[in-house]
Amino acid sequence: MSPILAIHICGGILGLTSGAAAMSFRKGSPRHVLAGKIFVFSMLVMASGAIYLAILKHQPGNIGGGIFTFYLILTAWITARRADGQTRKFDWLALLIPLLLGIATYTSGVEKLRSPLPPSDGVPAGMSFFMGSVMMLAFAGDLRMLVGHGVLGMRRIPRHLWRMCFGLFIATGSFFLGPNNRPLRLLSSMGIRQQFLGELLREEVLLFLAILPLLILIFWVVRLRFTGAYAKVTLRRIGNSYSAST
Repeated sequence: MSPILAIHICGGILGLTSGAAAMSFRKGSPRHVLAGKIFVFSMLVMASGAIYLAILKHQPGNIGGGIFTFYLILTAWITARRADGQTRKFDWLALLIPLLLGIATYTSGVEKLRSPLPPSDGVPAGMSFFMGSVMMLAFAGDLRMLVGHGVLGMRRIPRHLWRMCFGLFIATGSFFLGPNNRPLRLLSSMGIRQQFLGELLREEVLLFLAILPLLILIFWVVRLRFTGAYAKVTLRRIGNSYSAST
């Protein structure tokens, strides 16, 4: 095992556990803030390792996925730290990341539809179009932010929330739906018996765990947008960051 692979795995495990903790703790609490900081650091490490390993293995899809994950987590973190109406020149550069990745992902989806052979990367065309749409949504959000001269007030909450959750969704999808049951392979490498866990970690369970961050994201977006939860949310400054509490 290469050192980069070991760092990538450790970052991923820490990202999954800290992400689950951040979603479980009350929003705005000190434990939520601490778990969030650990999550950001570990996810950036994990994504960096994924990009490096994908380059070595000549896997364009994984390179794009790693870059997009890094971009989502970084911009979500920046959103929580910025003051109202604050932008940087970096934002105009970051704007190009989801745009270029979205175009490339759409193009890949079209090529897969035209080809009579199964996708070489194992990703169906429908997933390529889905991810491409999310990337273009991120681009539209960045463009709107820059045209509007930054994120104002409570608008930072959905921007921060969906980027963090979708970044976690990419990680859970890669881990729980990866080839050859990655959770069991990890447990086996740690010397943990698989007899009971093999029955527990069935395909349906792994699928649920993979999409759980996406389900939580949908729940919070619906709650914030359509149930008046904005009126119950306060935004307070913690150190150099903003945090929402209910």
